[in-house]
Amino acid sequence: MSDKSIEILAHYWKHRSFRSPQQEIITAVLDGKDTIALLPTGGGKSICFQIPALINEGVCIVISPLIALMQDQVDSLINKGIKATVISSGSSQDEIITLFDNIRFGKTKFLYISPERLQSRFIQEKIKQLKVNLIAIDEAHCISEWGHDFRPSYQNISILKELQPKVPFIALTATATKKVINDIIVSLKLDTPKIFKKSFYRKNLAYQIFETDDKLNKLNQIFTKTKAPAIVYVNSRAKTKDITSYLSANGFKSCFYHGGLTFQEKELAFDSWMSEKTPIIVATNAFGMGIDKPNVRVVIHLNLPSSIENYIQEAGRGGRDGNKAFSVVLVNKNDIKKSEDSLETSLPIISDIKLVHRKLYQHFQITIGEFIETAFDFNFLEFCTKYKLPSTKTYNVLQILNSNGIIELNANFQQKSTIHFIVLSKQVVLYSQQNPSVKNFIQTVLRLYGGVFENPVKIDEFYIAKKTGITSWQVVEELERMQEKNILEYHKATNNSELFLLHPREDDKTINRVSKNINLYLTQKKQKHKDLIHFIENNDVCRSVQLLAYFNEDATKKCGICDVCLQYKKTFYINPEHIIKLLDKEKRLSVSEICTRLHEKEANILILLRTLLSEEKISVTNNKYFLL
Repeated sequence: MSDKSIEILAHYWKHRSFRSPQQEIITAVLDGKDTIALLPTGGGKSICFQIPALINEGVCIVISPLIALMQDQVDSLINKGIKATVISSGSSQDEIITLFDNIRFGKTKFLYISPERLQSRFIQEKIKQLKVNLIAIDEAHCISEWGHDFRPSYQNISILKELQPKVPFIALTATATKKVINDIIVSLKLDTPKIFKKSFYRKNLAYQIFETDDKLNKLNQIFTKTKAPAIVYVNSRAKTKDITSYLSANGFKSCFYHGGLTFQEKELAFDSWMSEKTPIIVATNAFGMGIDKPNVRVVIHLNLPSSIENYIQEAGRGGRDGNKAFSVVLVNKNDIKKSEDSLETSLPIISDIKLVHRKLYQHFQITIGEFIETAFDFNFLEFCTKYKLPSTKTYNVLQILNSNGIIELNANFQQKSTIHFIVLSKQVVLYSQQNPSVKNFIQTVLRLYGGVFENPVKIDEFYIAKKTGITSWQVVEELERMQEKNILEYHKATNNSELFLLHPREDDKTINRVSKNINLYLTQKKQKHKDLIHFIENNDVCRSVQLLAYFNEDATKKCGICDVCLQYKKTFYINPEHIIKLLDKEKRLSVSEICTRLHEKEANILILLRTLLSEEKISVTNNKYFLL
């Protein structure tokens, strides 16, 4: 490893050494080899392409599936003093020309782009003109139908091999089976890639699944015993608030996080958790990007995770400092039935997809054959209500349409609020003198935003609140009050999504072209659900061994700390004399009868029965055990 790599690591990331196998991956990339890096969550994947890109001259193109994820990484690089940019959805041709000029002449090191935007011929031509040193494909499992987040647009990334034939590729993912890895190699046309795979084995992480009819009481027990930082995953936004309220009422400091919060609200919750002001965070699976808190001691799933891949990523956020941590899944008898019913009601079929697709064009009054390139302001709930569509299934249809390149939906779109003073500055001063309680507020707004008397100016209510020491709701109320008095015009930010229809209206023909991909996706979604349920219900095999086998790792060594292993350990503390006394009293009993009498699991009793049989203390006939 060159001194340059260590020097860059120390300068930008403040570390003095690499984690295994980062060093080997970086060396392979610097040697110009196509590379696949399969590193579990928290394994430091980004460094594996960022450091080689910083060493070599030119720009690194990063393909990533989520706008929010790209923006997070770009912000992180910029905060380190590294030039990075992203092609955001809805960028005009002029904006893209300016962006590429800045890359070519401004020494930008990283260009982040979604696989959908990569399909633009115009953008492809611009990429062809760049001096590229590396192409990184993040979340590379999206290439495969058997990846847990398949996106057909990922299968077109190999166009970059034609645009930049001499540039090495690095494909990165946290979770991939052997089949997915093979799909990545074939789809990206990788040239005998070097594959680096870090084991999913975590010796310090105890996977534990508990059956309980009172999950809230179990939460109470866990947090009474464990005072360290924790994550509680739930399956709905409403539950994040409900569980946080319950924990707070019981004296536990907690906050909540979900995808519907504003950027500022997310930042507040995240910072509060990171600083341990509120050591427990209750979240949906939207809480995942960029989390690197080493001392998380427990990760709890209050509801079943959506797949084994998601589970191992979320559970893997515990114990990154190497000390013991717990992954706890709380289940009850209804959970599996509910999850099966939920899958049935939320997973669409082709006819559902065709219906929603057709209604989108109707909603925006687009005729057959018509194509409109500009974005639409899209209110999801209004759309569902208008056409009497079930919201969960419709949301999933939109995600499928988005991933198949039929629409582009930017759910994070939020137009900034604007204000424009429509009276003279003298009148504003007079208003503030007549209302002393808002004098500081008005002065702060005028100080923060220039030009408000000439034109509408974009504002941030949260930032104003921070500067004035009041809540953002109070800021909104005050601006609305001033609007009522005709002092200013206030246009509040919209929470609507930004939607692009990427094809002319052809109704069913458009869906028929991608129906094979969609059916494959729906099939693997059902299979992944079956795999998860099997894992949850299999109480005979070590949890760690089960997870490693799922990811094609041959593991026979039991972890010794999961719920299954602990149950087997407990077996050896049961006195075999209990069985002998029972048989002496009851004469002949089946395994299930012995289990019922001794309140023990069948797997544990069977081990003892085999031992007693081998010692010739008991015998068995017609599945009934008796003393010799």
